[in-house]
Amino acid sequence: MTVQLARAPLATTRGRHALSYLPVVALGLDLVVVTLSVLVGILGQANMPFGLQDVAMGDRLTVAGPVILLGWIALILAFGGYRSDVLGAGLDEFKRTVNASLATAALVGIGCYALRFDLARGFFVLTFLVGIPALVLTRLLLRTAVHRARRAGTLLHRVVIAGSEGHVDEIASVLGRETWLGYQVVGALTPQAGGRYATHSGIPLLGAPQDVAEVAMDVEADVIFLAGGAFESAEHVRQLAWALEHEDVQVVIAPSVTDVVSDRISVRPVGGLPLIHLEQPRSQVAVRFAKRGFDIFGSLLLLVLTAPLLAWAVWQVRRQDGVPVLVRQTRYGRGGRAFTAWIVRTEQHDAVEPTDRVFPDSLDNRLVRSGAWLRRYSLDELPLLLSVLRGDMSLVGPRGPMAHDADASGNLPRLRVRPGLTGVWRDFRRSDLAWSETVLLDVHYAEHWSVLTDLNILWRTVRAVLLGAQLHLR
Repeated sequence: MTVQLARAPLATTRGRHALSYLPVVALGLDLVVVTLSVLVGILGQANMPFGLQDVAMGDRLTVAGPVILLGWIALILAFGGYRSDVLGAGLDEFKRTVNASLATAALVGIGCYALRFDLARGFFVLTFLVGIPALVLTRLLLRTAVHRARRAGTLLHRVVIAGSEGHVDEIASVLGRETWLGYQVVGALTPQAGGRYATHSGIPLLGAPQDVAEVAMDVEADVIFLAGGAFESAEHVRQLAWALEHEDVQVVIAPSVTDVVSDRISVRPVGGLPLIHLEQPRSQVAVRFAKRGFDIFGSLLLLVLTAPLLAWAVWQVRRQDGVPVLVRQTRYGRGGRAFTAWIVRTEQHDAVEPTDRVFPDSLDNRLVRSGAWLRRYSLDELPLLLSVLRGDMSLVGPRGPMAHDADASGNLPRLRVRPGLTGVWRDFRRSDLAWSETVLLDVHYAEHWSVLTDLNILWRTVRAVLLGAQLHLR
């Protein structure tokens, strides 16, 4: 096999070069946003309440306006807000932009005080009150556009991975799953290829790790991932850095730690060694009062808001197929403890006794007339809000295993938190999601819980339910 076989199509290579324009695009958008923010401050300050207005600003803003605009952009640049390696992924881009904006506001305030420059307070407040959120929103929209382009196969980084085959496949699987990152793996270099042409996952083998610099140039890669087993000593890494000193190729050290959120990782150099510290997972935090309080408030609110819908669903089932209108299920919660949950019955009396299934078939002819509709909009699962209120479940969490699940009552990481009405699995079509994959997603959630994650999942679930997506699980 020759390395030329690993080359991407010409369109992909051209799209890769467009990445160099991202900082310029971000700079242009920031210039527009900051300029508009300054204009909003000028036009709106005269109508500000509480004495913040200054009708007779005169020519002061002809000096202050351009200084704030240029200083704001310069500080974002100084804080690294236009670095290509922070654009498109992670929170650094937003942190740098917000920190630079706050520093600009602080410097403007201190400078006006020190120079006794009488700047209208209304102008100052409006400019930064509008400008900072607008900058974040603009960067978010730019990132959304970049992610869509990457999922479409453009704006990609060409990547080669060096390391042992197991580590290469592990990293490649993560990069392949998270397509929005824009990493296109074009080949791998392993210490013992054994005359084979590809790894077990199908990544083309291009040679040995000691040849990574030459191979990267040959296949036009712009990112090199160094995984576990790539080199025997740090001297080889230094030699690689020297070899690529004048090349536009980024070297990324990829330790054997995947599917771990950044909050759990800290790098602390000790004696010249960059030691990576992995903190304890946040599953214990997830069961504390904040999440429980959110569940109580949220379930009560949803019960009040959806009570008419629940009453209508129960009435429909009773009218079409009599009583009972509810079906009892046995599920397993935190720590493998069994509890009873109730859902609205959607199958006919004369149907075979329903069994718990991971993915229900809404086209089942055993359903009552309104059964498919109830399932489509998840109305049959509204009684589960009572389980949330009792503390057996959470609004967001791992999928609640049932009696037929082989690992239902086991001491699994995903059972460290309460099972949820919805969870990370809602981003996948159920027909494409195997049971083992749901378990992996649930473990990841249990170990990396955060309030923002819950809010994001709830928002996506509500949006999907309103669009008629089938999200409930049996």
